[in-house]
Amino acid sequence: MTRIEVVAPDGVPEVGPGDDLVELLLPRLELAGAALADGDIVVVTSKVVSKAEGRVRPGTRDEALPGETVRVVARRGPTTIVRNRLGLTMAAAGIDGSNVAAGHVVLLPVDPDGSARDLRARLLERTGRNVAVVVTDTAGRAWREGQTDIAIGAAGLVVAEEHAGRTDRWGNELAVTLPAVADEIAGVAELAQGKLAARPFSVVRGRADLVLPAGEHGPGARSLIRAEGADLFGYGAREAVVRALTGDPVDRAPFGAPAPIAELADAIGAVLGLHASRTGPGADELLVTAPPGLTRSLAALAFAHGWEVDRGESPGGTRLRPVTPRIHP
Repeated sequence: MTRIEVVAPDGVPEVGPGDDLVELLLPRLELAGAALADGDIVVVTSKVVSKAEGRVRPGTRDEALPGETVRVVARRGPTTIVRNRLGLTMAAAGIDGSNVAAGHVVLLPVDPDGSARDLRARLLERTGRNVAVVVTDTAGRAWREGQTDIAIGAAGLVVAEEHAGRTDRWGNELAVTLPAVADEIAGVAELAQGKLAARPFSVVRGRADLVLPAGEHGPGARSLIRAEGADLFGYGAREAVVRALTGDPVDRAPFGAPAPIAELADAIGAVLGLHASRTGPGADELLVTAPPGLTRSLAALAFAHGWEVDRGESPGGTRLRPVTPRIHP
């Protein structure tokens, strides 16, 4: 039998710059009868981490958004989804205007994994207990209504369990199963913490197998973020059309690596009704004869597939070749 317990202590006061989160947490766990044990997972909201680190700013989310944005992913009415400086794709870059004084906003921590490592080291120093630490924030899901908490920082934790190569009870091999256990821990912790109950800390107990040895912090929650260009949904549907038609080279990375030559040739036939052929046996180029009215559409299709139009003179048609997208760090 597996049993998981979550304890979220009450009575945490308002957190301000320079406050010691460890000193706020430990006495309240003692009062709740849940003193730390080896193998526990301490979960802390990013809101109190940010407040303790002095990340509260005067102004509005709209005013703070440019400084936290790497690029805009999609806009729908008043909502702006961006890839922020941490690599996370979030509404308003994760900037929060709740549970803070009017006229102020809270920015995400500068380095959530680093914050988690610092908290873990302090907890070990104070208690002698080897625990993991997860820093959480609330995020929406592209295909579902509502929000849930995810891990944006982690230390001392196996953040994802690799199941690829294992077999189920029927002998079927698991190919791509990779439970993001750090996010699952964040979600179950939020059930106990709530949004308005002033319970920014919780302890998850029952998965000591996920806790790494003392001093071994693991890859952190950042390892769960897909690299730029690896996300199948790098832009919103409308934005992808506009970016492809604009064809600015700085927008290439979110479209990913160049598509296989056959995939682009099929797209050209399906969308434009044009025939695309290799320039030679085994050649990694396509030759397309396109009337002047379709040249821009052809260029947009090539751009969206990670290819480009050869601007040089090409007798017999327009040559297309793959490019390597620039990947942002």
